[in-house]
Amino acid sequence: MHDIEPYFRWRDRYNAAEDEKSPFYGRQHDEFMYTQKVYNYFIHPQWEFFGSSTLYLKVLFVDYNAGFAIIEFIGEWNDTLHNDIMELKREVIDLLIREEVYKFILITENVYNFHGSDDSYYEEWWDDVKDDGGWICVLNPLKHVMEEMEQTRLQFYVNFGPDFIIDNWRVLKPEHVLKAVELLMLESGKQIGY
Repeated sequence: MHDIEPYFRWRDRYNAAEDEKSPFYGRQHDEFMYTQKVYNYFIHPQWEFFGSSTLYLKVLFVDYNAGFAIIEFIGEWNDTLHNDIMELKREVIDLLIREEVYKFILITENVYNFHGSDDSYYEEWWDDVKDDGGWICVLNPLKHVMEEMEQTRLQFYVNFGPDFIIDNWRVLKPEHVLKAVELLMLESGKQIGY
């Protein structure tokens, strides 16, 4: 896991550490010292700690004018033991919503397990964004992660599933990722908030 680096090719357009509105403003990363772990596995130092001991993230891009954010994750999403959704909602999402970000693309291809608890924070998140035309989309989840999310009934608040796969998102510009997700929502009969 230590060699899985968050996507970096948009850094010339956006860097959360340089964004005064970002929850990660001013953060510095040591490129050579690996200190963060998911269980016994070191992860790349560019991943951001937000309060979870098993799940890390990187805010890849935020466009405040268009009101969307793209966030990449790595690790185990564990609401049961660590209440990861509460940490994410309070430490990251709420701050972005205050800055009028209402569309969230969560890239989860490096999330290896999901352990749900209840859907309260997801419902709250959905309530916070829906009136402003917002939505939440989990992009590229692993099949068993999708199944675990479904068992927690997140499909009522979050767009995810086999319809929400964009394998080539890294070759796109952020605004094209947004357009691709919006197109998937239009084509999908299961879209939430569009």
